[in-house]
Parts: sequence; structure tokens; C-alpha cells
Amino acid sequence: MKVLRATALIALLLGPAYAQAPQVNLIPDTPSKTPEEREADQARDRAYKESLKKIPDAKTSSDPWGTMRSDPPKASVNNAAASKAAVNKATVKPAAKTAAKPRTRTGSTQN
Repeated sequence: MKVLRATALIALLLGPAYAQAPQVNLIPDTPSKTPEEREADQARDRAYKESLKKIPDAKTSSDPWGTMRSDPPKASVNNAAASKAAVNKATVKPAAKTAAKPRTRTGSTQN
């Protein structure tokens, strides 16, 4: 009777484990594309890329609250990066000459 229970228990535990195993299909279900389909895809890709080139670049900011601020809005990303670098250079503090404090442990390793 114990053997029957052990066998049933193992069978119940192996069911979900078997379901989690990946099912690999080495033969694809869909056939490869025909030359006409490949040409159609290439034409579609070319048309999409050409349509992206026709989109104009945004020259000015469309900020409706721009006149309400005391600071003028940033002109471009390049100017913002340059001004940020200039601010970082101006605010660099000299290194402290004192020795660093040793780190203290705040937790316990016992459970």
C-alpha cells in the first residue's frame, strides 16, 4: 500500500514539472517567403523610410507658457548639455584632505 501511495504522489508531482518543460519545434510551421513577398516587403520598407525623410524637423519650441516664465526656455539639447557641463565645472568642490570615516555595520547577520 505504501508503494502505491508513493507512486501516486510521484505521478502527481511530475505532472506540473512535465508541463513546464519547453516544447521545441525544429520544423517551422510557416513556409518561407516567396520572392514576390520579399520584394513587396522591401518596397514597403523603402516607402516607409522615404516618408520619414519627408517629416520636417521641429525648429522652434511650441511652448504656450513660454512667455509666463521668468527664465527663457532652453534653445536646444546641445546648448543644454553645454550649459550643464559649465555648471558642473563651476560647482566642483576641492577634495577633502581628511581621512574617510570607516564604515560601520548597521545590521545583523544572525537570523
